[in-house]
Amino acid sequence: MPRSAEEPNFFETDVYKQTSISDEQIYLSLFAEAKNEKRVGEKSARYLYSKRAAAEIKEYQPSASIVIMLRNPVHQLYSMHKQYIYIGREDLVDFEAVLEAEEDRRRGLRLPDSISLREAWMLNYREIPRYTHQVQRYLDVFGWRNVHIIIFDDFIHDLSGVYRDTLRFLRVNPDFQPKFHKINSSRRVRSRTVYNLLEDRPQFVRSFVKVVMPFKLRDRVLKGLIHLNTNYAPRPPMKPELRRQLQAEYLPEVEQLSKLLGRDLTRWCKG
Repeated sequence: MPRSAEEPNFFETDVYKQTSISDEQIYLSLFAEAKNEKRVGEKSARYLYSKRAAAEIKEYQPSASIVIMLRNPVHQLYSMHKQYIYIGREDLVDFEAVLEAEEDRRRGLRLPDSISLREAWMLNYREIPRYTHQVQRYLDVFGWRNVHIIIFDDFIHDLSGVYRDTLRFLRVNPDFQPKFHKINSSRRVRSRTVYNLLEDRPQFVRSFVKVVMPFKLRDRVLKGLIHLNTNYAPRPPMKPELRRQLQAEYLPEVEQLSKLLGRDLTRWCKG
């Protein structure tokens, strides 16, 4: 269950995703190794987009602390498209064509074979990074004291400082300093068949490798095979005219977000 373990998506009953965990016992098993840790948690990016997740998290764990990272919405769109291509959820390689197809896809038309009608919301590219009302939901439910917002630009330029601030917010030791590794750089799959086999792993494959390989070796081999099946190469930048169009489109949204956070983020829509 590799994808589900990384993003369980347990608290978003209004947003269907094939890999979501809906069984409570399976969800709790993800934390089985936790002993006396002061904090345990998980990350599911769609909790921000979901209209129900904030309230569902609050009901399940009233004392939860929420960490939200926000990225330039235009960059987020382009990055999301790249990621969907990589994981086989998008069949339109041209980004401009993807944006043009949005209206049809909202009506259930022109969907990739890998996307069911219930998952068509994933292809509402323009809606996903409209952050203001999404952040407001968490502030309404948890209050400012229990919501920590990170701006991705700060994370890139001062990773250690942002990390320390987050540890302070979580009320854990701010001096803890792990080794950071860059992940999710620009990449493409060499073989879609191999990718699906490695990521989804049919039952007979899981059963076989469980018998012949211990967990640590199995994990190392799997990561090695995924790496070999991946081509790492920079993606061409977005077309300047399309970037300017999207910046103008998102400017009112970013102005609202700036007002909510008390921080001017309109540089996202300039230059």
